[in-house]
Amino acid sequence: MRKRRVFLTQMLFAGAALATRSRAATLPEPSSVVSNPPRRWDAHASAHYVPDPDILSLDADFKAMLFPGANIERVVTGMGWLEGPAWLGEARMLLLSDTVRSQQYRFVPSDTTGDGSLSVYRQESYHSNGNTLDTTGRVVTCEHDMRRVVRWELDGSCHVVADRFEGKTLNSPNDVVVHPGDGSIWFSDPAYGDTLIEGHPDSPGGLANRDGRLRWNLGDEVPTQFAGHARQPDHVFRVDAQSGAVEAVLTQEQLPSPNGLCFSPDLKTLYVISCNPDPGQQGAKGDNTIHAFDMVDGRPCHGRLFSDMMLDGHHMVPDGMRADVFGNLWCGASGPLGLAGVFCFNSAGKLIGRIRLPSGCSNPTFGGIKRNELYMCAGHDLFRLRLETQGAGLS
Repeated sequence: MRKRRVFLTQMLFAGAALATRSRAATLPEPSSVVSNPPRRWDAHASAHYVPDPDILSLDADFKAMLFPGANIERVVTGMGWLEGPAWLGEARMLLLSDTVRSQQYRFVPSDTTGDGSLSVYRQESYHSNGNTLDTTGRVVTCEHDMRRVVRWELDGSCHVVADRFEGKTLNSPNDVVVHPGDGSIWFSDPAYGDTLIEGHPDSPGGLANRDGRLRWNLGDEVPTQFAGHARQPDHVFRVDAQSGAVEAVLTQEQLPSPNGLCFSPDLKTLYVISCNPDPGQQGAKGDNTIHAFDMVDGRPCHGRLFSDMMLDGHHMVPDGMRADVFGNLWCGASGPLGLAGVFCFNSAGKLIGRIRLPSGCSNPTFGGIKRNELYMCAGHDLFRLRLETQGAGLS
């Protein structure tokens, strides 16, 4: 009986490809990520349904940004843990970090197929995380293992943007954005990378290796010779584009466990995610919420709660975020199956739409030639959705 149902379903899918829109509307309701078994994304996945059942519109403004014929696509799979997507417009490629495998990849979308090609961009990335472009098109990268922020110059050389503050080495720079107005580089510095999986622990006695049991220098000759060895309090930093001076713009008391960063399109607001408490943390701890700060004289102030990240009684875990040209905030979220994915908030903090994914999303970004393709890093996978809106930032 089951084989017969599968056969009939496949026949329906084949017929739907040739049917008119009105006929397609009469097909049975497709499975979604909350179905049992869950929606398949591999080569044996069923044909696409229109509209996609895992794109949930909660407001007319969100619906207006959807293209009725677009589906969520899985374009990459089998990675370690994807983070830091950044669109490199001149190269027409998406730069990705694999924080577990300590590599960077280039994803080049295909003009003729539904996916594209993936190749290694940097064989050793020192457990890189966040990536972005500065105002001249240079790539800026956060490195967990080397505990620094670097910029790749146009001649291929590497410039260290920041690796210490007030004489103390950094923790593990996580997310990075560039202010389009003055070119300053902003990055969060929690200690999520002060671990064996995504970097290296502190030397014995440090807050991220207090009892010294972890063999902090095993197998990492370069990082443990030249990188930081001791965890410091969390900060959000600003690096001046002219002088290179590193300034703490938010302390751990003001915003603990800082993670994702994003400027509003008008540059009047800075959004900062407070995530889970990070390794070795003392004092104020993160609470998995999104905060908004007014930008006054180029610095954040008047902090307030933007979203508590509660959904259906579950406290979701936010990570990275990007803004679109209308001022909406697209935020990656982890949590239970059926709730995890990407949340879209308007500028008032109202949840106006959701994209359900089969696992939590670490970071979304906008890419594509028209900057209307939303790429979503979700653990081992990379997903894409074409939209009727565009990214507002540099990457």
